[in-house]
Amino acid sequence: MALTLASAAQLLQEHHLLHEIIRADRWTLDANEFEGSHTPFSSVTYDTRQVGDGTLLFCKGAFRPEFLDGIDARGLAAYVSETEFHDRTAAPGLIVSDVRKAMSLLSAEFYGRPQEKLTVVGITGTKGKTTTAYFTHAVLNAVSGGKAALFSSVDNCVDGHTYVESDLTTPESLDAFRMMREAVEHGMRYLVMEVSSQAYKVDRVYGLTFDIGVFLNVSPDHISPIEHPTFEDYLWCKRQIVDNCRTLVLGVDADHADLIRQQAERDNRKVITFALHDTAAHATPADVTASPVDAGHTRYRIETDGADLGTFSLALDGDFNYANAAAAVAIIHALGLNASPQALHAMERVTIAGRMERFENPSTNTIAIVDYAHNGISVTALLDYVNERFGERHPNITLVTGSAGNKAYDRRKEIVEAAQHRISRFIFTEDDTDTEPTEDICKQMAGYVTNPQVESDIILDRAQAIEDAATAAKSNPERLDVILAIGKGNERWIKRLNRHTPYEGDDALFGRLLG
Repeated sequence: MALTLASAAQLLQEHHLLHEIIRADRWTLDANEFEGSHTPFSSVTYDTRQVGDGTLLFCKGAFRPEFLDGIDARGLAAYVSETEFHDRTAAPGLIVSDVRKAMSLLSAEFYGRPQEKLTVVGITGTKGKTTTAYFTHAVLNAVSGGKAALFSSVDNCVDGHTYVESDLTTPESLDAFRMMREAVEHGMRYLVMEVSSQAYKVDRVYGLTFDIGVFLNVSPDHISPIEHPTFEDYLWCKRQIVDNCRTLVLGVDADHADLIRQQAERDNRKVITFALHDTAAHATPADVTASPVDAGHTRYRIETDGADLGTFSLALDGDFNYANAAAAVAIIHALGLNASPQALHAMERVTIAGRMERFENPSTNTIAIVDYAHNGISVTALLDYVNERFGERHPNITLVTGSAGNKAYDRRKEIVEAAQHRISRFIFTEDDTDTEPTEDICKQMAGYVTNPQVESDIILDRAQAIEDAATAAKSNPERLDVILAIGKGNERWIKRLNRHTPYEGDDALFGRLLG
């Protein structure tokens, strides 16, 4: 059904969001009082620069009234806002109690409710969302003949094979429903998407029910004045996926798993569990399990309901990635799909730029790993991997790290505490510092270093920091040097003063320096 002023007003009233419809000459609840109330909108947007003839505009976030100056000449049909702007435009305004919720509902309607034509998998968790999404996407593509779409923090894919760099972990609702529409038009049958805590905090997935909701794990993260004020708020936002799914896939060893199970039972949600059995003593019962079959933990056996699905050797290093593989198999199980061994082994071919990406120079005895690790738990997992793979060689470990500016302040101390008794040297450098001075962040992180045995340096330029680490490693070829560059992955930009500025990339730098 086409979206019109009348149908938009009706939908907003049904969801108790509409205050009234306002124009300079009229305040009313009846959209029929306006001419053209049954004329379909030609487009929807939250960017005034994209307004054209017949556009419905959502005035969200840091919207300023002056953005509307001269907009009537460009054909604005109506706007949705929490504040009326009848002195700026002659277009009627749908005044609502929550513009983000309204945008999600109306965008879904404008694009023909594409989510109903897809089987949608939503994945949340503090770590592992991206890898689990890629594993699941690979298997679903193998099962369906390339009919799976993907929304991730790295790339979006709406045709099963073309990947475009994404801006957000979870797209804005309007963009998500637009891309879902594109996926449907490309013949996609499945959609796998990452769902961040912020997606629920700011209603990017409001009104969206996932066929499969996935809760991988949780640990404190994104705690700041502009994200989540407390861990309880962070966990509460992540838990909303339980209320908004039909079946839940749960990491059985996740912190607060008992609470999440209680919520699922209250909501009458079916629960499928998964677990990583990395030691014989650790064997929590689960529907899907991954267990090592060799001492080096390079191959894992995955079982479901006691049935052996085979042995897997992933291209992505790290035990935690086998937990993500078990989660992906649990998702396939929850979907009721009988995936062939060939389809499941598609996970072995998955690589993700900037995720556990390894570079080696045997002549200088140097190994570099680029990873998106950006908090305490992910740094711990990364160092566990290094110890597992290289511990017997007593490597000299250098950690090149910074932290995001203006948010997630707790990460800065977490990263240092997770690493300082396990590495030889910190190099604190630039991350996406935004409007916060890089030097201030680096000095704060250096101030958390209490171990006198660990070296600590500040090199503000990130490329220079990586070059320094590589040069130091090359000067000591008699020892194994492991350099860990975290936080940026394969990103080709650094966010400074609210803008993306070009950056060569951690992976490109190591490829050049160690090649």
